[in-house]
Amino acid sequence: MASAYTKAKKWGKKAIGYPNERVPTVSVAHWLRGLSQDPKRDALSYVHSLFPITSWITRYNLGWLSGDIVAGLTVGIVVVPQSMSYAVIATLPAQYGLYSAFVGVLIYCLFATSKDVSIGPVAVMSLTVSQIIKHVDNKHPGEWEGPQIATTVAFISGFIVLGIGLLRLGWIVEFIPAPAVSGFMTGSAINIVSGQVPGLLGESGFDTRAATYKVIINTLKFLPKTKLDAAFGITGLFFLYAIRMTCDWLSRRYPHRKRTFFFISTFRNAFVIIILTIASWLYCRHRVSHSGKYPIKILQTVPRGFQHVGTPNIDPKLVTALASELPVATIILLLEHIAISKSFGRVNGYKINPNQELIAIGVTNTVGTVFGAYPATGSFSRSALKSKSGVRTPAAGILTAVVVIVALYGLTPAFFWIPSAGLSAIIIHAVADLVAKPDQVYSFWRVSPLEFIIWAAAVLVTVFSTIENGIYTSICTSLALLLVRVARPRGYFLGKVTLRASESASAESRDVYVPLNPKASLMNISVRPAPPAPGVIVYRFEESFLYPNSSILNSTIVDYVKANMRRGKDMSQVKMSDRPWNDPGPRPGQDIEAENVKKPVLKAIVLDFSGVSHVDTTAIQALIDTRNEVERWADHPVEFHFATVLSPWIRRALVAGDFGVGRSSSRAPAEIVQVVSYGDVREPSLRREKLDDIEVGEEVRGSDSDEQPIALQDTPFFHFDVVSAVRAAESGLGQIQSTSSGSSVGTGKR
Repeated sequence: MASAYTKAKKWGKKAIGYPNERVPTVSVAHWLRGLSQDPKRDALSYVHSLFPITSWITRYNLGWLSGDIVAGLTVGIVVVPQSMSYAVIATLPAQYGLYSAFVGVLIYCLFATSKDVSIGPVAVMSLTVSQIIKHVDNKHPGEWEGPQIATTVAFISGFIVLGIGLLRLGWIVEFIPAPAVSGFMTGSAINIVSGQVPGLLGESGFDTRAATYKVIINTLKFLPKTKLDAAFGITGLFFLYAIRMTCDWLSRRYPHRKRTFFFISTFRNAFVIIILTIASWLYCRHRVSHSGKYPIKILQTVPRGFQHVGTPNIDPKLVTALASELPVATIILLLEHIAISKSFGRVNGYKINPNQELIAIGVTNTVGTVFGAYPATGSFSRSALKSKSGVRTPAAGILTAVVVIVALYGLTPAFFWIPSAGLSAIIIHAVADLVAKPDQVYSFWRVSPLEFIIWAAAVLVTVFSTIENGIYTSICTSLALLLVRVARPRGYFLGKVTLRASESASAESRDVYVPLNPKASLMNISVRPAPPAPGVIVYRFEESFLYPNSSILNSTIVDYVKANMRRGKDMSQVKMSDRPWNDPGPRPGQDIEAENVKKPVLKAIVLDFSGVSHVDTTAIQALIDTRNEVERWADHPVEFHFATVLSPWIRRALVAGDFGVGRSSSRAPAEIVQVVSYGDVREPSLRREKLDDIEVGEEVRGSDSDEQPIALQDTPFFHFDVVSAVRAAESGLGQIQSTSSGSSVGTGKR
């Protein structure tokens, strides 16, 4: 008999129960229209979004100016000694650090969506550049100089990052979790600190770019050869920490002067480097040897101004030589910057655009090669300083660029006397803050022990191998963990718990469905859920239903049905020759039918899809296989109810598999998509026969069903929540009755 809901199957007709509105549906046209309603407007909006400065520069005011001046000058005073120090890490002349700093802070303000981030040379990227230079020198000794290698890396990696940003692919950085980033940053910081200790002590004679543990061992071996440089390096490092700790203590002691002590602490780098430079000049100016050597290692000549402005020399052979090193450089460029910009956006209450930030990084590095700059990205220490200095807009970078220009054109004679040990002290002091604090590491363990293992693996690999292997380890382990979670998601068979608003017997109550095994979900063990009515199974799948995990749901439900539900056919009456090869039956003398009849007859399976956001073809095929297998076991049609199907695309996919609608057994597809053509090789017992004596519902779709919308009344097995789904299953939309022989004999009407 036709049900009332079949009357609403034509497009444009009002659905039964919804007299004043049409029931929405979804089609490919909806997806296409969702891409762009107005292409011209969207194109103009895209171009406008490339220059975020246009959204705030017209509203610039004097109130913002004061904060930007203070922050810009403060960061400029810090970035000058830091940039030269980081260039030393990269095994480049000091001026290249200043080139990178100037281009970074100046260009970033045009493209920034973060007011706090300061772009320029950073420790981890500098270490990576030094490793790349070492790699190319080992493969092609003497063929290219370090600066050309560094600018080539900046151009290629910057161009790649720029392309990622323009194509709006910034979401790929989301695949690397925070513990992985923290892990390789911590390992890199330890690597950098260990590599700078020999310079701090004046030691030489071994490779400071080797694996961290080797550098530490060699440093200890060469302690007897410590030189006078240690007096400058250790003294500088001591005063850097002493000034910071003293200012922090005074800030707590005198809160009303906290800002004053903050700026005193901020200028400690400049103060220490000025004092050490004066001391170096006083000590070394009359102690130069006949060969031109000084008693301590000093920076010596720093060329004035921009000496390498021009078209970058990108040698294709050089690009080929360093191709294997480009991925790690690109990853560091985008990953470190996005992590820093997101952190400061979260702390200061604004949202950054990852794609636009990648464009900023890409433009900075490609344009920077014109000035001879090496790769630059966001700096954590300078960004924190900029934020604490009260920066109001990205325009503060212009003031920082002015400071760098002044240093390049006016202070280079003074840079001659800067002791290298002092630069090592500044590097150690700055980079040590990148090491994760114990409480942060402990939080990784508390939140997710597996992610703590990722963090530890990244640190250990970086320390005992290279920073490159550390980054790859953190990324690969993170992706492996993600795939495992997708492929092996949690799922629970559910039972009912009735909750009352109060202890009063007249108080309203409501039913909720929770895992039948509270221990499996770490729930309060005092909660004892009641199982659904006999013959009804309720299962919640807590992940998107996709090809990596589709077999899990199939196996879980089929195994549960075979273990807990009655088999429809009495196999004890089946001859051995008629049995399937993989179901030989009981051993001689074993009576399994007595146990079988004690089990309930399977009536319906309710699937809670509240945790499912996507499905794919393989998953629908697995669901079809599940239906086929459980119906073969029960020897009668079994209803499949779906609760909380929120996405119209999931409903569309389920309907394509003949779920959610009234169907005839002869119409239900055995396969949604054939991988290969089977021909007619299936056993007759596996073909779906129409059961004439069972009314399982009426087909609601016409020959043009692919073009017709599915109204809510056309899908009676889709339910608003689990409670209504279970009630529908228990009330018997297609209630199964058992005869004395245990076979199914009828259903109710839809």
